[in-house]
Amino acid sequence: MKLDIRNCTRCGKIYQYDGFKICPSCRKEDEEDFIKVKDYLYQHPGANLQEVHEGTGVDVKKIIEFLREGRLEIADESNIILQCERCGRSIKTGRYCSKCAEELKKELSSAINPVKSSMQRDRERFRVIDRLKKKDE
Repeated sequence: MKLDIRNCTRCGKIYQYDGFKICPSCRKEDEEDFIKVKDYLYQHPGANLQEVHEGTGVDVKKIIEFLREGRLEIADESNIILQCERCGRSIKTGRYCSKCAEELKKELSSAINPVKSSMQRDRERFRVIDRLKKKDE
């Protein structure tokens, strides 16, 4: 069994790759920061980005990352922090607005379905050829 060893993209330490770009130590640090932010927001509902940063000491970029991951949501309807990566519309959480997410889902689904039907035709073709070979023998 071959081990996949990589360097953490954040701290540079070597770790056994487990599907994440950062090592377990950095992930633990992220989780601790997330809990700080979450607890702060429970105690100070409606706090803005700068207030959360100052109250927790968590880097603004990391707080925005939590928003992009869908772990936090912006309470205010009109925000300037997050925009849909596809159309630029203001969003509360994640990477895409609901309209773009639905369109991407449809595009992906339509791209996958022709491949499936093509693969099924190929399988059928092989079955027919196999039947013909059996008759000739």
